[in-house]
Amino acid sequence: MPHTKIRFNAQEALVCAMVLMSAADRQMSDAELKMMSRLVQELPVFDGFLAQEIETVTESCLMLLGQNDGLDRACSLIRDALPPRLRETAYLLACEVAAADGDATQEELRFLQDFRIGMDIDRLIAGAIERAAKARYQIV
Repeated sequence: MPHTKIRFNAQEALVCAMVLMSAADRQMSDAELKMMSRLVQELPVFDGFLAQEIETVTESCLMLLGQNDGLDRACSLIRDALPPRLRETAYLLACEVAAADGDATQEELRFLQDFRIGMDIDRLIAGAIERAAKARYQIV
């Protein structure tokens, strides 16, 4: 499959981070899709971003994943679109999506590790973000 020219703005890159996380285990669950929609609607970083745009970004991300080096390209596009201060936000959003449907799968954990490295996020910071996301979704 030939490379297509795709560029993301910062908000699209953040959505792509969530889509990649959701697709990491090859099945995008309803809980993950609802979480992505909720985060886009509620977080200030998405002010001005229309919820309907999630579908367009999702299609672009999935098209990238269909390519041989798609995951690497997608991570590079995300990194290039985000200023350093928003790379931790991208990682947090990925963690939130992973936590949306309960325990993270091995594929999701592997993706998080690769994504952390790709976003150049310190391990301690990543661990704190992961722990916070996990704590938010504990049940009694």
